[in-house]
Amino acid sequence: MVKGRKQDLPLHKVIMVGSGGVGKSALTLQYMYGDFVEEYDPTKADSYRKKVTLDGQECQIDILDTAGQEEYAAIRDNYYRSGEGFLCVFSICEYESFVHTQDFRDQISRVLDDDSVSNNNIPFILVGNKADLAKIRKVPEEEAKNRAREWGCDYYETSAKTRKNVDEVYNDLMRKIKSRKDSNKERENKDKRSKCVCL
Repeated sequence: MVKGRKQDLPLHKVIMVGSGGVGKSALTLQYMYGDFVEEYDPTKADSYRKKVTLDGQECQIDILDTAGQEEYAAIRDNYYRSGEGFLCVFSICEYESFVHTQDFRDQISRVLDDDSVSNNNIPFILVGNKADLAKIRKVPEEEAKNRAREWGCDYYETSAKTRKNVDEVYNDLMRKIKSRKDSNKERENKDKRSKCVCL
């Protein structure tokens, strides 16, 4: 009986996107296992799943870390289609990785083939990682916040090393995913009710 229960838990699918070397895997592993991994093999995509308690309710999070797969457009597009929410990560110490966040957002918009991302319907968070290296920061915090404002999304600065904002960023994204699912369900129920009334 208990075995079946895990299957019944709500599942939230998170996709990590961002340039190589910005710490997507380090963030994921810190969130999943509480470990900071300095060196990581960037050539394979990895999927992680764990049961978590979000606002007092049990659910599951499924994290797809797309490390090293960005050059395979077909694979990447399939990943994007499977996602319910996106963490778009750059390194605050590497300006180019910040510039590339625009490409990732554009790709996601194109693949999802509607205005969901730009209308802020798809849960999306901009993440400036490596906050522990603020002394060698190349991306001004205000500039990153401005981009997030333009995109209508939240911005967090995280550190996989010190665990700064790691739980917060995943939990916030899961809340957004859950909220979107709830409002979609509500809309479907409304449509069903109005169809019944018409009949």
